[in-house]
Amino acid sequence: MKNDEHPSSFSSLKGQLLIAMPQMNDPRFHRAVIFICVHDAKGAMGLVVNKPLPQPSFGEVLKQVGVSADKTIDPRIENMEVLSGGPVQGAHGFLLHSNDFSQKDTVHIDDLFSISGTVDSLRAIVNGYRPEKMLFTLGYAGWGAGQLERELQDNVWMTSPATYEIIFHSQTDEMWENAFAMIGVNPGMLSGISGRA
Repeated sequence: MKNDEHPSSFSSLKGQLLIAMPQMNDPRFHRAVIFICVHDAKGAMGLVVNKPLPQPSFGEVLKQVGVSADKTIDPRIENMEVLSGGPVQGAHGFLLHSNDFSQKDTVHIDDLFSISGTVDSLRAIVNGYRPEKMLFTLGYAGWGAGQLERELQDNVWMTSPATYEIIFHSQTDEMWENAFAMIGVNPGMLSGISGRA
């Protein structure tokens, strides 16, 4: 099927969450919660928001990219978790944040969320201009044209609205269960489900 044959059948998941089904067999995405930043006929891009990296710390990332503050960095910023956003471009950082922060490179996803990805954004944050809510990832998850749609048909993922409660107020080790709970699903009841929707 060509992309232009059924344009009305395409439904973008931009601004939504993908929740890995219990039978996800790719260890990189086991129990993953992914915020979808881009989703169109060419493919999709998202950030895994519940996989902390043991290192580097956010303070180390700042040093690596040459960002220093004019004054002492707020310890909450310096000690912010660095998350593994996905297996693609693992050295590239992305800031997923509330819409009360904007830089030249900031992309507004929807009424709640934006992403920024430059050193200038990091410099602004350490010097006091920062969003109320944010998280930082290295890398991202990507899908080619039609790939995410096939994975959804194969019941690899469930989708859910993205909320501040899940993304910014859930502990990373509880986010997967919390995302399922938000849509009223017990993941323990899903392990036997397979086949096509």
